[in-house]
Amino acid sequence: MCGIIGVINKSSKIDHELFYLMRDTLSHRGPDGYGSYFSDNNQIALGHRRLSFLDLSDAGIQPLANEDNSIWITINGEIYNYIELREELKAKNHVFKTETDSEVVLHAYEEWGTDMINKLEGMFAFGIWDDKKKKLILARDKFGIKPLYYFFNQNQLIFSSEIKSILKDPQIERKINFTSLCEYFIYRYVPSPATIFENIYKLEPAHFIEIDQDLNFTIEKYFELTTDELKYSRKKIIKEIDSTLRKSVGIHIRSDVPVGSFLSGGYDSSLLVKYFSEFEKGFNTYSIGFDKWENSEHKFAEVVAKKFKTQHHSEVLDATSLDILDKLMYYYDEPIADISIIPTFQVSELAAKNNKAVLSGEGADEIFAGYTWHREYLWHISKAQKRDSKKWGWELPINNFDVESYSKAMAMGSFGIEELKELLTPQLHEFIPDDCSAFYRKFYNSDLPIPKRFQLMDIRCFMGELVLTKIDRASMANSLEVRVPFLLPQIAESVLKLKPSVYFDRKKQKIILRSILKKHVPKEIINRKKQGFTGPDSYYMDFDWYRKNLEDSQLEKAGIIKKETIQNYLNNKDHWRLWKLAVLEKWFTNWMIN
Repeated sequence: MCGIIGVINKSSKIDHELFYLMRDTLSHRGPDGYGSYFSDNNQIALGHRRLSFLDLSDAGIQPLANEDNSIWITINGEIYNYIELREELKAKNHVFKTETDSEVVLHAYEEWGTDMINKLEGMFAFGIWDDKKKKLILARDKFGIKPLYYFFNQNQLIFSSEIKSILKDPQIERKINFTSLCEYFIYRYVPSPATIFENIYKLEPAHFIEIDQDLNFTIEKYFELTTDELKYSRKKIIKEIDSTLRKSVGIHIRSDVPVGSFLSGGYDSSLLVKYFSEFEKGFNTYSIGFDKWENSEHKFAEVVAKKFKTQHHSEVLDATSLDILDKLMYYYDEPIADISIIPTFQVSELAAKNNKAVLSGEGADEIFAGYTWHREYLWHISKAQKRDSKKWGWELPINNFDVESYSKAMAMGSFGIEELKELLTPQLHEFIPDDCSAFYRKFYNSDLPIPKRFQLMDIRCFMGELVLTKIDRASMANSLEVRVPFLLPQIAESVLKLKPSVYFDRKKQKIILRSILKKHVPKEIINRKKQGFTGPDSYYMDFDWYRKNLEDSQLEKAGIIKKETIQNYLNNKDHWRLWKLAVLEKWFTNWMIN
């Protein structure tokens, strides 16, 4: 995987030394090499930091050009159908000088223009400069696996894999978008296309931009997941998914360097390891556990690793690992309050000691309806709780499969309008949105059946904005590429075209994957209760840690957060809201103070 950057100046010349500094802030994404392209008029630049997997020779250094140097590309990604596309393009007389998948994208653009983007299977973000048409093309993959940010004003456009390289330009003001700050508290992340910074944006998944040299640009969506209500037999779809997933793992382990796999002992990663073992023996697997926790997933991972004879590596975290949050906020660029950002970083750091790429199970819960909020209740309710609710008239968290239910499931310390007013100082109240579920509402379709209406929201909101951002930054901070075999569009569409009764069971999780896996792993893996990659609640309930990290709050000194509200959260032991505050405090200190 790699880091990419590019600049278009409308009239001024590019400062080469500054451009190199901006490019090299991405060296963690690409420690194996670097390159740059500057146009003849010195108003266009493309840069690249390389983490090499295919064609390890210098021929694979980017930016890459076509035969007459009229088209240049800088790309971050892996194209898994590049061999097939390469043969098709060779038949059309295209000549290749490298063995890379990157050059395939370049020639595909030559042949098909922007129509080629929809032909690409894989994860990618790229910039293509077409010197004949004087146009820059920016594109991002269908699910948003790889990031792409851009800064825009009337004189300049800068794009990059990460915001930090854009901010390396001293002329770009670090100014908070306070609407985005409010949305961070609501969603746990800043939804696309905005970022936490004014004038810096995210390109949304499955979109591309065309920009001319006068900085006129258009943004288009090139792909939309389709759904249907076909009634396949469950036996038929199990066979189809089994075959497709096996092929997907096979193409995801194509590499000129060894590939490993994350392994949690859950259905998703265990199934990937099972397929992986059919192609290769003795590969590395990695897991993270938590000290003094009976549900620590490293114990289950070791069971699966033993079954498939992998070389397993695990690490157990204790409460001191919370202190890594300072470091993470540098790599994340924006505040992101998912509670698994720490173990995700740690398992990536562990894997990077032996591998440059690993497989991971992102996408399986979204596609196969595996989350707890796909059930009758928004979170797990025991039989005893159901009994007591009838006896005492307690209100259970019923799931109505509407936007309000989804918002409750996602909140982890909810912030509505009144809560934001309590938290933020009065001068910021004008930025509080009128609708605290507006981003979810954009992707909600009440005409879809249960749980499909939530699955589509998960893919675009939870996965596209939070899960994939988390895994990209945590892995790339450690110069590690994470590959996600579940996230092939044909896998998602093969499930979403079905009646939910074929693939969804209210009592058993992910019945398609369960059916494939149950013949191959012990019952303790099959019968294991679903849990996220989070650790025990006690890990995030260290109130002395919150007090220490928020008592001299920079957010409070800057007139953003009310001091008395922080104290109220501490008094009430409101750990989820404190967690969001602590993440924002660390981000603010890193990016706005230091």
